[in-house]
Amino acid sequence: MTSAPHPLVTRAHELATEVLAPRAERVDQEGLPASHIEAVKRSGLLGIGAPVAYGGSAAPADVVRETAEILAGACCSTWFVQTQHHTPVKTLAASELPVRERLLGPLATGALLSGIAFSHLRAHPRVLVRVTRERGGRRFDGTVPWYTGWGLNDVMLLAGVTEAGEALFAFTEAREQPGLRPSPEMRLAALTASRTVSLTLDGLWLPEESVVLCTSYEKWATTDRPRNTNASPAVFGVARAALDLLDTAGDPAAEEASQALRARLDGVRRQAYALADHPVPHERIEERLALKTRAYDVMRAATTAAVVSGGGRSMDLRDRAQRLAREGLFLLVQGQTTDVRTAHLAALASA
Repeated sequence: MTSAPHPLVTRAHELATEVLAPRAERVDQEGLPASHIEAVKRSGLLGIGAPVAYGGSAAPADVVRETAEILAGACCSTWFVQTQHHTPVKTLAASELPVRERLLGPLATGALLSGIAFSHLRAHPRVLVRVTRERGGRRFDGTVPWYTGWGLNDVMLLAGVTEAGEALFAFTEAREQPGLRPSPEMRLAALTASRTVSLTLDGLWLPEESVVLCTSYEKWATTDRPRNTNASPAVFGVARAALDLLDTAGDPAAEEASQALRARLDGVRRQAYALADHPVPHERIEERLALKTRAYDVMRAATTAAVVSGGGRSMDLRDRAQRLAREGLFLLVQGQTTDVRTAHLAALASA
């Protein structure tokens, strides 16, 4: 007997089938509508990892990964905007500062959607955003190169480096305001629909009570670095969506390719998730990176196979195989760190 799926997995399937997948090609070309975000908020998925006491579900890791696969396979742009939300939730859940009581509940229940503006911290020792003390609060100056979900998010988790070399994180409203100016939305090869901009910070002032975390840069980096060494569930989700296309192509050769690639995908997925559940996240890094690059290889093969099976029509930007192939390219660099890039290039050179 098999157990019933977790309720959040069921909701993710419903959201994917009824809202996301039928409109994915249109969203890819025209932009992510606010209605998609409202549907995600209503689904309860924004609180998937949040504490139950604050209205979340505190779901286990395998449920979190499965829902991410489902959303990414249905509409990667929607997945990418909503996935930003979960780090602010975790950061608040681990904080003991006053902002926790103000924001954790609304974020856990989906009343508010949060974006993130801190990937620039990984450029260390370059400092792209500086934080100084001013008027009983904090002043932010610099540039955030990438911010996703502009016009869709309610709040953002913003970070910079203090004069003492600390990584400081604070919340602010995700809107243009004195000291915060967005660029025009970026035209990207994939996921342009995600409404990604850069942010210019010129004296953005935030009160001290907006701060959620202030720690030494090295302490933060020690926790952050291992996260991106694990294979992303979105990679498996996009790969599976491409294989599903092969299964419905009505071509024996496409179905045979799908069967072989699905076996490879399932094997890599099983190993990658077992390692992701290892209790010490900074151990077995080389093995994690090897599995991550193998996951990329299978995804690339699956999306390429979908394009090949579709023939000339796959060159139409409105074609599903075309979209999945471009989304796969995006996932190759999403959240990329120096360690990930080095390992991936080495694997490609030896292939």
